[in-house]
Amino acid sequence: MGNLPHYQLFIDGTWTEGSDAQVMTSENPATGQGWARFACASAADVDRAVAAAKRVLDDPAWRDMTQTARGKLLYRLADLVAEHAGHLGELETTDSGKLLVETAAQTGYVADYYRYFAGLADKVEGTVLPIDKPDMHVFTTREPIGVVAAIVPWNAQMFLTATKLGPALAAGCSVILKASEIAPAPMLAFARLIEQAGFPPGVVSVITGDAQNCAIPLTRHPDVDRIAFTGGPETARHVVRNSAENFAVTSLELGGKSPILVFEDADLDGAANGLIAGNFGASGQSCVAGTRGLVHRSILEPLIARITEKASAIRLGDPLHADTHVGPLCTAAQMRKIEDTLAKAQGQGAAIRFGGKSAERAGNYMEPTLVECAAPDTETLKVEMFGPVMSLLPFDTEEEAIALANSTPYGLGSGVFTQNLARAHRVSKRIRSGICWVNTYRAISPIAPFGGFNQSGYGREAGVEAMLDYTRTKTTWISTAQAPMANPFVMR
Repeated sequence: MGNLPHYQLFIDGTWTEGSDAQVMTSENPATGQGWARFACASAADVDRAVAAAKRVLDDPAWRDMTQTARGKLLYRLADLVAEHAGHLGELETTDSGKLLVETAAQTGYVADYYRYFAGLADKVEGTVLPIDKPDMHVFTTREPIGVVAAIVPWNAQMFLTATKLGPALAAGCSVILKASEIAPAPMLAFARLIEQAGFPPGVVSVITGDAQNCAIPLTRHPDVDRIAFTGGPETARHVVRNSAENFAVTSLELGGKSPILVFEDADLDGAANGLIAGNFGASGQSCVAGTRGLVHRSILEPLIARITEKASAIRLGDPLHADTHVGPLCTAAQMRKIEDTLAKAQGQGAAIRFGGKSAERAGNYMEPTLVECAAPDTETLKVEMFGPVMSLLPFDTEEEAIALANSTPYGLGSGVFTQNLARAHRVSKRIRSGICWVNTYRAISPIAPFGGFNQSGYGREAGVEAMLDYTRTKTTWISTAQAPMANPFVMR
């Protein structure tokens, strides 16, 4: 254990151990062995990070920096992210089990998120109001919302960091990034790039640790003005309760059970690839995983045959190898949850068409699995498993398909496969989800807002909306009258 890489916290521009000396070991999901150690923050460390973030908001080095200059810092950060994408991807793969071909490519693309928000930094404008009162000049300005607590999960860390950090820094906020204690190495390494980019000390701190010592003190801290959280609904409920202590503006990007609707006129190859991408891509460890495949009954068997044929070529293996399609799951707990859910589904009459068991090798490997469901209440159609499990359910009519798609408390992603353009518009409009992909799946862009409805959370990440969410509007009234202010007991 003594020879393992060790990662420190980054607080107020300084690399440091946790004040209570707590250290955790991170396991490589491909081997089940510890591969790195990292310092954990205590409540005192959280206080230091928040105090630095609050202080820097009044520091001329950050407070008075022009919006254009902030954008240039973000451009510098983007270049550094692109330059180190391979290394960050390798760390993320080793720490979380996600495929290197995806983590490295995604990290490289994440640089464009920082460039996008860098370009927006000096595009945030106020408005002169055509006020309904004489002798008044009234205008609005947008100011940084303040200290931001950004809570990032272990999956897609670089992407889910950029969607928070990019707009927050462009708006002039200060940020405490809280990495998941499950796989924090790439986030703590990313802090080196923040340091190199030249942001003033305290503008960004990067910490990790358990709920009691780190996450709870951070999300309920009285000096936190905004919380940006990505994670599961149960944890989100605690975050919302904690925010009652500080009234922090909160956005939640949660999970889901996203539906993919495949109509009888769909291209079978395209639909099969969409379902595979939505379920086996990222080894199923995606918040937008399309785990409820709703298929017109007339094409169910041909589609299953096509998916089965394609799945037979899937290579399960080391996530660091370029030819691997499906790697290990991040935690052993996910394996147990999947096995339990599959057993309950079979007891409800579901049929496992292929897969359904863990792979006979070291590490947290689960075979890609296809479940044909007998009824809408089948367990695999309800539980978010975060693994390579696809569930298919037949429908007979368009109305039934829409009703099934909306029969969930979630509403993050959705997909529609059809060659009928009118149907694509009609159905996508009626699905209650924050994102709808038509004849494709799992596409992202810094230009496109990302977020859900219902229990999939609220608020949006990426796009212009996200930038504005890190600002507050100030209204300024200036009297242009020659006479001094009159009767103080009459509202103007």
